[in-house]
Amino acid sequence: MEKPGNSLPEDYFNDVYRNNEDPWEFETSEYEINKYRTTVGALPRKSYKSAFEIGCSIGVLSELLAGKCEKLLAVDVAEAPLVKARVRLKNLSQVEFKKLAVPDQFPTGQFDLIVVSEVAYYLAWPDFHLLQEKILKHLEQKGHLLLVHWTPIVHDYPLTGDEVHDDFMKLAGDNQPLRHLHGQREQTYRLDLFEKH
Repeated sequence: MEKPGNSLPEDYFNDVYRNNEDPWEFETSEYEINKYRTTVGALPRKSYKSAFEIGCSIGVLSELLAGKCEKLLAVDVAEAPLVKARVRLKNLSQVEFKKLAVPDQFPTGQFDLIVVSEVAYYLAWPDFHLLQEKILKHLEQKGHLLLVHWTPIVHDYPLTGDEVHDDFMKLAGDNQPLRHLHGQREQTYRLDLFEKH
């Protein structure tokens, strides 16, 4: 089956959330809970002053990240999960949720942490490369970029998790903008941590 040539549109996610408030079982899946613990555990600093989470969904990972962030901006392309996320984290004043469609919409600030968890494979190559450019532009020197993605092929998605991570790996090394700090591969997902030179 041929993979889609365009990034998945907002309507795709609106339909998903219309059918199920927690379509990926972020709240109930033991797999998701363990993956999120591993994700937060991979962060080398005790605290980040300004973090950006791309594709926050209903805010389950956001809640864990918030404990390490003085300020966290969490965004999603769909409004429905943000409603639930705002209720979940209503007592955490350091977290702000916004509806943004990256890469076309991107915050103007600088961040010492950017988290891209389970979202970059929704983009086709042109949008993905634009996302890379914007991440590099808005990631502070010595800031961290954390990627986590499902690795089995999903025919709905334009890219695979491995394609996402392998393309970022091309930006790591001598004379490249990123340094690869840590990588691990689990049975169905991959995690890579980078630092901006």
